[in-house]
Amino acid sequence: MRKFFGTDGIRGRANTFPMTAEMALKVGMAAGLAFKNGGHRHRVVIGKDTRLSGYMLENALVAGFTSVGMDVFLLGPMPTPSVAMLTRSLRADLGVMISASHNPFHDNGIKFFGPDGFKLSDEIEMEIERVAESDMTPRLAGSMELGRAKRIEGAQQRYVEFAKRTLPREMSLEGLRVVVDCANGAAYKVAPEALWELGADVVSLGVTPDGYNINKDCGSTSTDALAKKVHEVRADIGIALDGDADRVIIVDENGQVIDGDQLMAVVAQSWHANNRLTQPGIVATVMSNLGLERYLDSLGLSLARTKVGDRYVVEHMRSKGYNVGGEQSGHIVLSDFATTGDGLIAALQIMACVKDQGRTVSEVCRRFDPVPQLLKNVRYSGGKPLEQDAVKAAILDGEQRLGTSGRLVIRASGTEPLIRVMAEGDDEFLVKQVVNDIADVVAKSAA
Repeated sequence: MRKFFGTDGIRGRANTFPMTAEMALKVGMAAGLAFKNGGHRHRVVIGKDTRLSGYMLENALVAGFTSVGMDVFLLGPMPTPSVAMLTRSLRADLGVMISASHNPFHDNGIKFFGPDGFKLSDEIEMEIERVAESDMTPRLAGSMELGRAKRIEGAQQRYVEFAKRTLPREMSLEGLRVVVDCANGAAYKVAPEALWELGADVVSLGVTPDGYNINKDCGSTSTDALAKKVHEVRADIGIALDGDADRVIIVDENGQVIDGDQLMAVVAQSWHANNRLTQPGIVATVMSNLGLERYLDSLGLSLARTKVGDRYVVEHMRSKGYNVGGEQSGHIVLSDFATTGDGLIAALQIMACVKDQGRTVSEVCRRFDPVPQLLKNVRYSGGKPLEQDAVKAAILDGEQRLGTSGRLVIRASGTEPLIRVMAEGDDEFLVKQVVNDIADVVAKSAA
């Protein structure tokens, strides 16, 4: 069992275990030791979002990496996908992103990327945990072999150029009025700049971070302000990124939200028509709507499902040769361009489809009618509610009631102390009944 790592790196409340400066120091040392091989100067790239605790964790990680002889390149506030990209571009041995993604400011996290720009496997994360809990003193670098740290100038411009090159050179966003909500997070500079350089008329929201307001009433988890602004300025499209900009939600010209399932459907259809899909299908998680699966089937495409977590989507894409995948929450992975979810690049691909088809966003991005789906989160303080007999019985009963016309997904969150209860099916009333019944039993067992 892993002690620090969850489904997306290490995450928790800042300045409490495991997100303390001491733990960041140890994890930096352990990760540095795990990725040192050969006699060359070893490099690690570190980016962060705009949380107040980022300063504390960044400095602790720098101390850990330099103490084992790794040189550190500091990027400052930058999107998670840019860290993955720059890890490869700068020929680094390791990449680190300090972020808790869509969580409130009081949480933070540490995500790792290997030299290939992909997130680490479970096995490597467990090895880092093992080393971090051991006595690393004998393995510290000598006084002459300590690492150095420096800030990289121009990192933001590198990523802006990288994002722009994912569109054909002749493609311009001129004529599109775009509202982009950067969630007061990591993309608050690069996203508006990239859109403007591509010719869009840009209106920016969530670009005044203060350390506390990341994801607060803004971004991909709170789209009301974006929808209001789209209507106010009569924009063609609204783009909502999350705190580290690895996910995106779109708002159409009418203020209606378009989730990751619809976005994957748009890309899948477009790339299939242009013979750009490397496999006859895409990859998503167990949370994606049954309507997406049915829509893809109508195109002759398949939907491969993985457990929740964009890195599991990426692992399946890599092993089976897919180049499109993602999550309903807005992680869209386009492996022709990136090694992880990239909200800005996904948004650019959607806008390219809008420009190519000469239709409105609502027309382009409404590809299927979602099957009624309901998700409830039940918070718990300890223990393992899903192992309780009463909960197991309620889940079995729910599966039997839904039968073959629906799906039931019950899981513990990998990032928060929550049990997520999700059901979907053609009978909306039955779906609500099943979810509420199971959630009630879970809540009683967790009390």
